[in-house]
Formats: sequence, C-alpha cells, structure tokens
Amino acid sequence: MDEREQRYYHSLYEVAAALNSARTPEDVLNAIVQNTAEASGAKGCALMLLTPDKSLLLHTAAYGLSDRYVRKGPVSADKSIAQALEGRPVAVLNAVEDDRIQYQKQAREEGIASILSVPVLLRGEAIGVMRVYTAQPRHFTDADMYFVGAVANLGAIALENARLYDSAKKDYEELRLDLAEWRAALGYEWMAEESVLPAKE
Repeated sequence: MDEREQRYYHSLYEVAAALNSARTPEDVLNAIVQNTAEASGAKGCALMLLTPDKSLLLHTAAYGLSDRYVRKGPVSADKSIAQALEGRPVAVLNAVEDDRIQYQKQAREEGIASILSVPVLLRGEAIGVMRVYTAQPRHFTDADMYFVGAVANLGAIALENARLYDSAKKDYEELRLDLAEWRAALGYEWMAEESVLPAKE
C-alpha cells in the first residue's frame, strides 16, 4: 500500500467516524469534502446536489475553493460534466479547455487544472456529484476514483440520515402535540390531580 492509499484508508475512517458522530449534517458534509481534498492532495473539493427538477447542481459543501468560484453562477446538470450524473466517474485533465466544463474562464482564474467528478448515488439514483479540483494537471487513477466514489456514497448516507432525522423529529413533535391535546381534552384538573396522587400499593 503506497502513501496515497494509506491516506485514503485513514480518510475513509475519519469520514465514517464523522458520519457516526453527533455532528450536524452540515458539519459532516464539510468534514467529508475537507477530508477528501486533503487525502487526495487536491486544491479543493465540492459536493453538489441536484435541484428537484434535476436541471441544476447546487453547492452544498465546499472546501479549498473561493466564495467567488462557488458562487460563480448556476451549474447546469446538462452542461457541466453531465456524464457523472449517469453513474460513472469522469476525469477532466484540462479544465480550462475541455468543453465539458461550463465555467472555463472561472476555472482558470481559480487556478484549477484538472477535475474529477463522481456521482453521489442514493439507492442507485444520482442525486448529485462530488468533485475534486487540482491545481496541477493530474491523470486520476483508479484508486483516486474508487476513493472519491466511496466518500461520495458516505455523503449520500449522511444526507439520507439527515432526512430521516428531520422526519423522525417532525413525527415526534406531531406525537407530542397529539398527546398534549389528548391530555387537555381530559381536563387540566384531572392531570394536576393525577400528578400528585401517591402510587397505590
């Protein structure tokens, strides 16, 4: 196992630990993009999710990229490395000249040379992409693609956990309100009386 593969192994452990922690979903996603960039020796990393109509990609978490680049404009799902949304990784060696890059001028100004884009899949469906940006031209290896793909899948799990948590929290709040209404229907005096009566032996 070479040094980069060791970094990948360690980073996957860190991402899994973050996923299993009590951090907020936002913190987990930020940890994911930071770990990915650092482990791959890249300039930056971003996780983008599809809008409900699947026409645009929205930056959800980013690391190592300027606000100007992140907010450069709407990222079209059809124009910006669209093949990644078909379920396979796409490597772009020259980001400032490749027609698959929607914002070539901004990539040049940001100092981006190469981009690896992998799908974020949830139950077999692409819900977004994770992208790794390098400052120097790079021929991405299979190990690079497998690592970023694995992290992207962990990102999808983090998003699903957040959705399930929000749903469970909403269900709990609705149940709590239902119980409060049910108790109120029985009468406040009954509730107060029951709360001070000693337990019968």
